[in-house]
Amino acid sequence: MQNNRKQTALITGASGGIGYEFVKLFAQDGYNLVLVARSVDKLNKIADEFKKKFGIDIKVISKDLSNPSAPEEIFRELEQASINVDVLVNNAGFATYGLFNEIDLNAEMQLLQVNVLCLTHLTKLFLKGMVQRGSGKILNLASTAAFQPGPLMAVYYASKAYVLSFSEAIANELEGTGVSVTALCPGPTESGFQERAAMEDSKLVSGQKIMTAETVAQIGYRGLFENKTVIIPGIKNQLLAQSVRFTPRKLVTKLVRSMQESK
Repeated sequence: MQNNRKQTALITGASGGIGYEFVKLFAQDGYNLVLVARSVDKLNKIADEFKKKFGIDIKVISKDLSNPSAPEEIFRELEQASINVDVLVNNAGFATYGLFNEIDLNAEMQLLQVNVLCLTHLTKLFLKGMVQRGSGKILNLASTAAFQPGPLMAVYYASKAYVLSFSEAIANELEGTGVSVTALCPGPTESGFQERAAMEDSKLVSGQKIMTAETVAQIGYRGLFENKTVIIPGIKNQLLAQSVRFTPRKLVTKLVRSMQESK
């Protein structure tokens, strides 16, 4: 699709799932890469694989994005290395599962730090250079969760609603600048996400045929370069996201609760 070896894409949460699939897509199209995740061993293995295969430059940055200082540290490290980021993929994120009053507060503060604050901070830091250069792309990973409240995953759903609203708003602000912003809103995806959230037994994912991380990334990648503002992969997910607009909110919330509960 693209073929510009002078451009660099930064991908957070690059060590697995949808993030890893984005790494493959950008590498195939000749982008130099900055890979960010906690596991330096996984990142180095991925970097070795794709550097040899595609002859691209890859910089690995091991950071825990739940640390508030991480975005500034990433930005300064790249600034010192004279690396401009042309495409920012804010993919990193995670969920907690259970009743809000029973979930550990620290876990949900970390969720908000990664899903909301880090995403916002990285966007703020790298967007200025994109606007100055008159080109750039930002992809923020939202979710179909962004379209309705989510009992048993209250903070996660709220975080994704923020990502969607934020992305749509700044996409509008950036019209005419040469910089585009895209919110990717997948439904349940085979990515290891459910295991981390300890929700494998919920009716939302248990026994359901769900989209692969590879398919989600391919749809998101194509839409990113088509300058789409909102991408919802899959007809079923698109219909579900739109249907909540015409359904009473209280009923929507009850329906989501029933899907979130264990079988």
